[in-house]
Amino acid sequence: MKKSTRKIPATMATQHPDHACQPFWHSEAFIPAVEETKELYISFSDLGITEYKWDWEGKLVDESVLERLYGEKYKFFKKFPVGKERFLTFRLPNPKVENEFRLGRALMGMLTAASLAKQVGMHSPPLFEVILPMTESAEEMMAIQEAFAEIANLKHPLNKFQKDLLSHIEIIPLFEQVNTIINSVNLLEKHWQMHKKIFGFNPPYLRPYVARSDPALNSGIVPTILAIKIALSRYKKFAKKHKVDLYPVIGVGCLPFRGGLYPLRPERFANEYRGVRTATIQSAFRYDFPKSKVVKAIAYLEKHLPKGTAADISPQEEKDLIKTIKPFEAAYRDTVEKIAPLVNDISKFLPKRRERVQHIGLFGYSRGVGKVKLPRAISYTAVMYSLGIPPELIGTGRGLAAAKKSGRLSLVEKYYTNLKHDLYFAGKFLYKPGLVHLAKKSPAFKAILKDVEEVEKYLGKPMRAKYLNEQEHQLVSARIHQNLKNHRNLGELIEQAAVLRRSMG
Repeated sequence: MKKSTRKIPATMATQHPDHACQPFWHSEAFIPAVEETKELYISFSDLGITEYKWDWEGKLVDESVLERLYGEKYKFFKKFPVGKERFLTFRLPNPKVENEFRLGRALMGMLTAASLAKQVGMHSPPLFEVILPMTESAEEMMAIQEAFAEIANLKHPLNKFQKDLLSHIEIIPLFEQVNTIINSVNLLEKHWQMHKKIFGFNPPYLRPYVARSDPALNSGIVPTILAIKIALSRYKKFAKKHKVDLYPVIGVGCLPFRGGLYPLRPERFANEYRGVRTATIQSAFRYDFPKSKVVKAIAYLEKHLPKGTAADISPQEEKDLIKTIKPFEAAYRDTVEKIAPLVNDISKFLPKRRERVQHIGLFGYSRGVGKVKLPRAISYTAVMYSLGIPPELIGTGRGLAAAKKSGRLSLVEKYYTNLKHDLYFAGKFLYKPGLVHLAKKSPAFKAILKDVEEVEKYLGKPMRAKYLNEQEHQLVSARIHQNLKNHRNLGELIEQAAVLRRSMG
């Protein structure tokens, strides 16, 4: 197998607004867009992260990011060149859901960056791959690559960019739904063939990117993790078949529902997601834990993630896992559709952490489950934890009961190794009196109460708060329930709860 010659980062800092506390380098918890270039540099220099995702999707973007980095931190980036030792990766807007003008600006920015870097004596090209969110076809990936090639080859006296520096970009496809994740290897196969036909060569490597938050939002935690395990196994087989390196990326937050990667136990994450090459390091990871722990955990991931090998899942096990996913997913989706009005109502009171264009309206879009719209995954997770109803539990209890009945519970445990740990963790933030009260008025919350009963039956003991911060979190959840009607101090209470669990959502 021909090895890729480029350095592959193990950690990718992102601009996800999931932190509860004030960043160690900033004067307040809210981070304006103008401070994100500084944040990027600190992620590299202070924390040891090796890649930073610069997000053009639905947010305000500093388009002068590279000029600022070179102008203000020239010495650092001369030692750690962008594109060679440290990596800046654009997350593009997907044109099927967001206006194309951001896409054009991002692609042109990559082209101009190559000439800029050469002009100031830096490694060139500094930017050469992009993340495409909500990827659902090989054609979408090819369209971006072909568009960039056309821009790079534009013939005009004013177009003095040196196309020999950058005439082709690599695509990192981001898969965000359970079914898409499971079948993503088919998309990679088609892209592999199309790439050869159109450009005359195969990609030198591939970095398929599996989401954790959005598939969990749409299908629940267990279906998401099982889908990812199937995908990782299939990626391993694809790499062997085509003799190409695959470096899977996973987008994870701190709470189990969004990935379970937090600084205190990085080894637990690395063991669960063996085969993943790059993990996102979101804001809560960086700012809601002691800095020394953060630096140590990042060093651990940089050292150990490259060593992991994905589990080999047999075709029969794949079929059984896909069958097992369905009851979990059905129970979760049916319930979440019914509680969406309350979630949307409370989400309005979440404290802001970053600048974003609105997700519904002039420039944005929303996410949904079934026929209803929901806030983004961070906000949804924050609302549910604030209520003392961790979303890890929704659909999971009924799903576990179905898995046991079908004789597939041991298969779930085999490929979701942290299952009991994650349920214990989430269960410590359960505020059962509030759930019982809601269940008296709503069949959906009554179904969640059934989930709790089944999870406790599976764990063999009741879920309850253990440490002081968890006990205090329950007290805050109680106050939130008391104030649901009058909305008094909801924003302040939600923030208090987020600080106690060390993550907004």
